[in-house]
Amino acid sequence: MEKISIEELTQVVALLVHAAKIDDHYSEGEKKIVLNFISGYQDFRGKEKEILTNAEKIESDSNQVLNFTNLIKTKSNKFKEKIIEGLWRLIISDKNLDFYETNLMRRICGLIYFPDKLSGEIKMKIMGKK
Repeated sequence: MEKISIEELTQVVALLVHAAKIDDHYSEGEKKIVLNFISGYQDFRGKEKEILTNAEKIESDSNQVLNFTNLIKTKSNKFKEKIIEGLWRLIISDKNLDFYETNLMRRICGLIYFPDKLSGEIKMKIMGKK
């Protein structure tokens, strides 16, 4: 897995928090999904809550998704794929896909240079339709 600093991971997590809040409902279940995402980075185990708290602060102080995607677009496709998967897990977790969430995913994919087709395949896999 690609190495990432705690600051970079916090920016990525801020993007996940932004996606979770896009439907105006940021649930405990969504927070657990984000914490599990952070746990996937072994170097930061035990710091999940600290990273989430910092990411929530960054997200609340920002009004642009661009702030979170600039770092991601410079990373490998494998890294981007993991983030897209985490985003879809969050968005699909409430079993209610709305226009704002799907539009956000299209925007993020464009901003980080990630293929829409691959994003759609990831979404279908998570939904159990593949």
